[in-house]
Amino acid sequence: MSSFPWLTILVVLPIFAGSLIFFLPHRGNKIVRWYTMSICLLEFLLMTYAFCYHFQLEDPLIQLKEDSKWIDVFNFHWRLGIDGLSLGSILLTGFMTTLATLAAWPVTRNSRLFYFLMLAMYSGQIGLFSSRDLLLFFIMWELELIPVYLLLSMWGGKRRLYSATKFILYTAGGSIFFLIGVLGMGLYGSNEPRLDLERLINQSYPATLEILFYFGFLIAYAVKLPIIPLHTWLPDTHGEAHYSTCMLLAGILLKMGAYGLIRINMELLPHAHYLFSPWLVIIGAMQIIYAASTSLGQRNFKKRIAYSSVSHMGFIIIGIGSITNIGLNGAILQILSHGFIGATLFFLAGTACDRMRLVYLEELGGVSIPMPKIFTMFSSFSMASLALPGMSGFVAELVVFFGLITSPKFLLMPKMLITFVMAIGMILTPIYLLSMLRQMFYGYKLFHVPNANFEDSGPRELFLLICIFLPVIGIGIYPDFVLSLSVDRVEALLSNYYPK
Repeated sequence: MSSFPWLTILVVLPIFAGSLIFFLPHRGNKIVRWYTMSICLLEFLLMTYAFCYHFQLEDPLIQLKEDSKWIDVFNFHWRLGIDGLSLGSILLTGFMTTLATLAAWPVTRNSRLFYFLMLAMYSGQIGLFSSRDLLLFFIMWELELIPVYLLLSMWGGKRRLYSATKFILYTAGGSIFFLIGVLGMGLYGSNEPRLDLERLINQSYPATLEILFYFGFLIAYAVKLPIIPLHTWLPDTHGEAHYSTCMLLAGILLKMGAYGLIRINMELLPHAHYLFSPWLVIIGAMQIIYAASTSLGQRNFKKRIAYSSVSHMGFIIIGIGSITNIGLNGAILQILSHGFIGATLFFLAGTACDRMRLVYLEELGGVSIPMPKIFTMFSSFSMASLALPGMSGFVAELVVFFGLITSPKFLLMPKMLITFVMAIGMILTPIYLLSMLRQMFYGYKLFHVPNANFEDSGPRELFLLICIFLPVIGIGIYPDFVLSLSVDRVEALLSNYYPK
């Protein structure tokens, strides 16, 4: 047991060091870039060291605990701690933010503010995944909104203000329900707020109240994850945002909704989750089909990838709704897998769009000849997204399938029906991804475009892509590497549902 405040340092370091960016000498963007990059690397190395030497994988309990009084008057505490559920998400956050910082190299307009906002976002994400207090969880959830809103509204396409406003309205609307749920759970049965997650796990509520809490939290997560019909902010946002912001949105922000669904709804409200889980599975299956078929109709290739993200989130929802060991582990695997693949597809789409100045598929064609490296990586990550065997997407979706099939909660006919619907979604995925590749990269159309810059990927971009491709292949070949993080914690969590 380490008494050193590892988690507090990991939460505070990015935003504190980021605020010093504004005091750096004004000598171009080079200093700011390298400074931000070194902070991200330092944070990632500290994180890796702390988890390697002070975290026991076989222990399903909360580790690296910290608890200190924060606001004495209200009895609020700064409580942090991690377990197998949060470990993968924190490492994904560290890895993806470091690479997103590298992807943001070409940003020159207000670069100090841009990098500061990325680091502020980093702090909020680490804080959310490691908080053990309901109010702290909510504060970190909200802290995330401000940097994301500014990153969306200041850097990006022509309609960036519209998409940023839409994002903030949706997420702030969901947060109202979240806050009501937090206050309701904290104040239930006592005059003093009790917000410690350890205590709240043992708290029981009247059935109607528990369902109301569950539904309030679910709305907040449905916006972030997103779950249909609250998904419409996502394609607009991804269509307009700068690609390094898209990497953070697709890689980490969406996963916060899934994490909240497991951490709060599954752990703290098990009876309501048991009642709601069939609906989650049905919504997840509908989402896979709906988003895949909508993606097929998109002319803008950024929006096509955005809808593919929504479709892949359906597998996470089904894994969480299956209430099985295998299914929940599959959902966690899909969280990490999509974090790598989705973020990279947006990075590739953004870099290709920057060079060609075109986003509509009917205007494109023949890009593979001047840009063979971008074509190769785009094809490779599209294959990973459509669940090609040997890559992480295939393993994650297969494990979710098995989780649903082995679930004792559902009868055979509903299981077969949902599995059939999921299989149709898996058939639609290669159709929309391969047709996008065909329209973008094949043919001879693009050689007469004015203002186009047909440079292929440089060393920086190739390094970034290979760094993400290695874990995608690694998880696809040896998924136990990731599953070993969460398997004991998942078993402990599900013991509330199926007591031995």
